[in-house]
Amino acid sequence: MAEPDPEPVLREDPVLAAVIDRHDLHPLEPVENEFERLCVSIINQQLSTASAAAVRERVFDILDGVVTPESVLDASRDALREAGLSRTKVDYVENAARAFRERDLTRGGLVEHANEEVIADLTEITGIGEWTANMYLIFVLERPDVLPLGDLAVRRGIEQLYNDGDELPRSEMREIAEPWRPHRSTATRYIWAEYEA
Repeated sequence: MAEPDPEPVLREDPVLAAVIDRHDLHPLEPVENEFERLCVSIINQQLSTASAAAVRERVFDILDGVVTPESVLDASRDALREAGLSRTKVDYVENAARAFRERDLTRGGLVEHANEEVIADLTEITGIGEWTANMYLIFVLERPDVLPLGDLAVRRGIEQLYNDGDELPRSEMREIAEPWRPHRSTATRYIWAEYEA
């Protein structure tokens, strides 16, 4: 069954309607390797886009392009450090690998879990915070109604669009986003597009 088109709902917000007119969103590519995407999110934490891409490429070379819990746990910690991962991030990707081995954190394994349960499951893994869990919900599990207010660009984007760039409390941001339900993930992607433009 096809998901309902989010655009009619989102266009009821005149500010967002104008943003939709300015940007074409690319459809999300289905993720074939959920574990790999989680590792990418961990690598990307607190790095610029360019730095993260360089580190990711070197890490994937060490893993011979095969990013699985087994390949990560079999890899030399020293080699992962030389590729640019901090000692902490090596711990984090290993923690994620062990969690994936112990329980099914794939789309299929989490299909019956509500977003809050997925966030709780993922944030039990040391190194995965709410931001990473929200990115996993949007880009890996393709959940339609995620509002990641832990993301600085989302908050700044909402402030620019709805408050002339002045700071807003998260409670007000949640109120602004309420009419976007059940399509807050798509609205978030439009806000990113506008913020990065």
